[in-house]
Amino acid sequence: MFRSHVMVCGGTGCSSSGSHKLIENFEKEIQAAGLETEVKVVQTGCFGLCELGPIVIIYPEATFYSRVQEGDVKRIVSEHLLKGRPVKELLYDETVAAGLDTIKSLDETTFYKKQVRIALKNCGVINPELIDEYIAYDGYEALGKVLTEMTPEDVIKVILDSGLRGRGGAGFPTGLKWKFAAANAADQKYVCCNADEGDPGAFMDRSVLEGDPHVVLEAMAIAGYAIGASKGYIYVRAEYPIAVKRLEIAIGQAREYGLLGENIFETGFNFDVEIKLGAGAFVCGEETALMTSIEGKRGEPRPRPPFPALKGLWAKPTILNNVETYANIPQIILKGAEWFASMGTEKSKGTKVFALGGKIKNTGLVEIPMGTTLRTIIEEIGGGIPNGKKFKAAQTGGPSGGCIPAEHLDVPIDYDNLTAIGSMMGSGGLIVMDEDNCMVDIAKFFLEFTVEESCGKCSPCRIGTKRLYEMLEKITSGKGTLEDLDKMEELCYHIKANSLCGLGQTAPNPILSTLRYFREEYIAHVVDKTCPAGVCKDLMRYTIDPDKCRGCTACARVCPVKAITGKVKEAHIIDQSKCIKCGACMSTCKFDAISKK
Repeated sequence: MFRSHVMVCGGTGCSSSGSHKLIENFEKEIQAAGLETEVKVVQTGCFGLCELGPIVIIYPEATFYSRVQEGDVKRIVSEHLLKGRPVKELLYDETVAAGLDTIKSLDETTFYKKQVRIALKNCGVINPELIDEYIAYDGYEALGKVLTEMTPEDVIKVILDSGLRGRGGAGFPTGLKWKFAAANAADQKYVCCNADEGDPGAFMDRSVLEGDPHVVLEAMAIAGYAIGASKGYIYVRAEYPIAVKRLEIAIGQAREYGLLGENIFETGFNFDVEIKLGAGAFVCGEETALMTSIEGKRGEPRPRPPFPALKGLWAKPTILNNVETYANIPQIILKGAEWFASMGTEKSKGTKVFALGGKIKNTGLVEIPMGTTLRTIIEEIGGGIPNGKKFKAAQTGGPSGGCIPAEHLDVPIDYDNLTAIGSMMGSGGLIVMDEDNCMVDIAKFFLEFTVEESCGKCSPCRIGTKRLYEMLEKITSGKGTLEDLDKMEELCYHIKANSLCGLGQTAPNPILSTLRYFREEYIAHVVDKTCPAGVCKDLMRYTIDPDKCRGCTACARVCPVKAITGKVKEAHIIDQSKCIKCGACMSTCKFDAISKK
């Protein structure tokens, strides 16, 4: 038994900041202090508060050290682990009670106190590369219960009664999907996991795979038993090397323990899992395109019906859920459908994981009950907008979603409410924007992404999204007309109605939502030929205030195109015909004499 555990985040964010070096240094310093039999260093998954990485938490006190550097390790070991005195200046400031000589628990901080961790239950708690630690936290107990105490019909009923809906986008009832696949007889069925997380700013599934890979394997085996499948595939992004490595380790350990393979728990049930690496195609997040890719073909969607529950992978009955959906399954089996259904809203049960990014103080991973308001997520959990800026909008659902303005900050977040206000849940990316963001430019950013990621199979998406992007380019360059706005809106609805798969059907959402809530910005671009946020370069003007300019010539010296002229100690001017809007002059001026508008 160890008296203390030093938990070091080994997720992608903290790893990129050198957390692996911290682990090496802690082990070295702990040995040098003669504490190797008393203190254990544990590599974990993501703790959630990525903004403060690299993160180190020491138990049993749950002392939270933030932004730990290699040079801090020796001091933490000598002061905290050897002498029992936490190094307060290295602690997350919210855990240090103001004016008191006490340290608050993590559950008392604004970031954590309103969270309920189900999918993220073991992330930051266990070493994801050790199966014994997963088992110590009830791991594979749900699979054992299912195989020895429940029929496949019992399992499906529990999932149905829980109200769990797919966490990957559209929110289709998970139990209903399993029920359809179970009802279709076949000599072979398949269970697939969508870990091809492609939304810009989304990293929920990656963090679960990095911090708790066995939960996905256990859930897939349960799903296999429920529908009568013996084979599973995890389709994971090749750009997730840590997640892939830990999945490979987990699969090997589960096979060694007899938890994957033949005759699991000596019940006669056979189930095994294989990893398939994605090639970075966003369209392969669509279920039929994903299955086509697993089959070794070009990742393109197929017309539906027939749906995968009848004809999926290799034309056999197949179910596909994403990582977060599977991460809920074992606890639903162990704690019951009523427990899960007691959280959330009437039609959206349980919790949802969001990746907070953009203009927000506490970027990171949060898991909140369905029905929590956007205001609570942004202003309380997220810590608000930095630098005193005003909240402008939040994009949910990635390129498939929409922008939610400040007027809807108090709408409870669930599948139906987000759809009603012109957005969608999606996989859970949540990008926050402030007053400095141009909403027309935001729509163009997402359309550019969609154009690049369209597989090209159907013309509404292949051609239509390209035309939309060209219209947005025209508007942001100051050449748009009011007629273009009407044409663009009409084309959006045509693309939504006629595209083959979800990529094209949802691609116009960023345009439609910004037109709905920020039409005045579009009109400013078209009528006034200005960008109110000062983002669109072609509509931007840098000007020098003659009353503030000291004639120091610093701006003229850094201008790459010599657009600034003026004598020493006299006000300078900018030749707009030469200016390339690079902003070098504004960054250089020490007298706040240059502005853009």
